[in-house]
Amino acid sequence: MSDNERNSNAASTSPGPQFMTLDEAAAMKTGTRVTFAPGFPAVFSEALKNICFVKGVPLIRVVHPHMGIEKSTGKDRQARLYELTSQTGLPTMFHNEERPRNVWSEQLALAERIGAAGTPSLVPDDVELRAEAFGLCAVVLGEDGMVWNMRNLIDTPLGRKYGYSEEACAAAPSKVAAVISLIDRRLKAQEQCGSHYLVGDALTAADIYWATMSISILLPPPEIIPLTRQNERGLKYFASNSKIPAIAEALSKRIEDHQRYILTTYCETPAVLGGDPL
Repeated sequence: MSDNERNSNAASTSPGPQFMTLDEAAAMKTGTRVTFAPGFPAVFSEALKNICFVKGVPLIRVVHPHMGIEKSTGKDRQARLYELTSQTGLPTMFHNEERPRNVWSEQLALAERIGAAGTPSLVPDDVELRAEAFGLCAVVLGEDGMVWNMRNLIDTPLGRKYGYSEEACAAAPSKVAAVISLIDRRLKAQEQCGSHYLVGDALTAADIYWATMSISILLPPPEIIPLTRQNERGLKYFASNSKIPAIAEALSKRIEDHQRYILTTYCETPAVLGGDPL
């Protein structure tokens, strides 16, 4: 699956949300703008979208530039993104005239700050619960975490960006499975305490991030993640990850139930992806 296939955008002719260009977003003085791959549930963008949905933060969608070189010009397609943000990762989050945010923890902090009154706090006030929530997020989202190693399961431009090698590929299934098993044990312990959530007795960012990121190794039905022309091949890849023996062994009904509960109870489902529905 090429980056161009993931990011192919026909927003001008397709129904659904509209996407502005990066330059248009950078020129704006107000509003919260987030970069997406239209039609494809890029998990970090999708997770940030879900965080903002819970927090009641309206988003302006921006097309994230493709990876690679533009054949007609010979220029790096992401050069402008790097110029604006000093990085090229997806998603970038702009808010008003503040500096861009590209790291999940900074994006979460911003969403907490600008969230609507009366929305759930996704970062616990209790410091011990906060440490638990951020620790779980780190093993899912951080370097050498679940998503990082999911990208190393196959040799792609994105995988090579995150250190793909034969050795990394061979180690990736067990590393992904270890995180899944950790989450499963956590959910089992929480069930025994009467909680539906990963931390304490209320929704936290750990629930939103894990439920969203887990679509890459446990694909939900189309009622949650709709099929589009842009994501057809990518969703087949996500579905194939759940059949890798080490990952399949770690997955459980608890993992599936938590994912579906969080996504359907707190997030916008079916996910609004844009692109060309199938």
